[in-house]
Formats: sequence, C-alpha cells, structure tokens
Amino acid sequence: MVTASIWLVFGLGFKVLGLVPRHRLIVTALLGEAAAGPVTVIIGAGETAVAVWILSGWYPRLCAAAQTVAIVTMNTLEIMFAKDLLLAPVLMVCANSIFLVAIWYRALKIARVRS
Repeated sequence: MVTASIWLVFGLGFKVLGLVPRHRLIVTALLGEAAAGPVTVIIGAGETAVAVWILSGWYPRLCAAAQTVAIVTMNTLEIMFAKDLLLAPVLMVCANSIFLVAIWYRALKIARVRS
C-alpha cells in the first residue's frame, strides 16, 4: 500500500506532527498566520483519513476521484500562492502525476477484481 503510506507520511508526519514546517508555511501563505496551525493539522488529518480509506478498500474509484481532486487543488493553490516555498514546482507536478496514475491503476484494478 504505497499510496496509503504516502498520504500517511505527508498527513500525519509532515502536517499533524509538524515534522516538515514548510507545509505550515505554505498554508500561512494561503490563509495567514492565525489560521495556519489549525488548518495545517486539519489538512493533515484529512490526508491521514485518505490513507485509512485506501487501506479499507471501500469505494476505490470514489477514493481515487477524491484523491485526484485533493492533489490537483493542493498543487494549484501551492503554485498560485506559495510557489516560492516549493522545492521544485515542476518536479512536484510530475511526481504527483505519476502518483495519480498509481492511484487510478490500483482503484481500477480493485474494482475489476470485485466485479
């Protein structure tokens, strides 16, 4: 479950536990300092919930669609409002595109097996 692991690391590790403070800085750039702490934790909790959803196997195509919306939305907002805080924006988009291929491959494979 590589995809679930990635959501868990980024959500629980980087955002909820604050192991990578840059994530909070990105949220600060979007929403301001006052909201950054709580919103970063909420985003991290949501990402952690996605990991649990993936592991549950429930509604895999809906899960993949939700992940697609989340990733595209986060990447768009980050590039529009916090590009200077990103380590490599182009590489991020490329990596997330590959990640989405893996997400959809797994979702469609699970759906086929259950049919």
